[in-house]
Amino acid sequence: MKFADKVVLVTGAGSGVGRAISRGFAREGATVVAAGRRREPLEQTAALIEGEGGRAAAITADVTDSAAVAGLVGEIVTRYGRLDIAVNNAGIFAAGAVADMPEEDWARVLQVNATGVFLAMKHEIAAMRAQGSGVIVNIASNIGAHVRVPRLGAYAASKAAVSALTRTAALENIRAGVRINAVSPGPLDTTMSIRPGETEEDRAARLRDQLPIGRVGSLDEITGTVLWLASDDAGFAVGLDVVLDGGAAA
Repeated sequence: MKFADKVVLVTGAGSGVGRAISRGFAREGATVVAAGRRREPLEQTAALIEGEGGRAAAITADVTDSAAVAGLVGEIVTRYGRLDIAVNNAGIFAAGAVADMPEEDWARVLQVNATGVFLAMKHEIAAMRAQGSGVIVNIASNIGAHVRVPRLGAYAASKAAVSALTRTAALENIRAGVRINAVSPGPLDTTMSIRPGETEEDRAARLRDQLPIGRVGSLDEITGTVLWLASDDAGFAVGLDVVLDGGAAA
């Protein structure tokens, strides 16, 4: 197993992408800490992992609260002795034209998606530098540094910030043994990619026209990419932003 004896933190692990990534690491032997704001979905993720024979713990933490993130990382290091891999996935979505978006919506999206990743990396990097090794994978988006979509300005700005933070932090920390990369997915098979009033069939029809590949991405595909970036197979990958969007950015 590729991640036997590794301790992995996944934020936003209570559903969707975060839950899939958590289960993927556990299947490869890792001990997974599922983190997020609400305990019940985190415990469901942990129960799924344990039901599959894996090891997991659920710890609540708000990524926009620096003290909470410091406490989360500290608890992991105290409990397991180290933090080998962190996947910063927690994020929210809001739509609205720039001229019409309420300022509080803008602030909340940037707070969770950009500041949340900054705070997570800040405390994860400190723990990893202290032990001399570690890997971080940030979940950005193709809507950000790669493509533009009307009415998604706040989300795009927040995810472009994640891409920029990833590259900067990667250069700052690689000589200390901490390797940092990002994945920028396009539409995935989650509720976030379904527009208001759409069915899954409606989404499939829309994406057949919009994406060169003609379909939504699967959770297995993003999980596989994250696991590769976190593995020794990607040991020479530093500061990458892997675009996984079925050709949309191309």
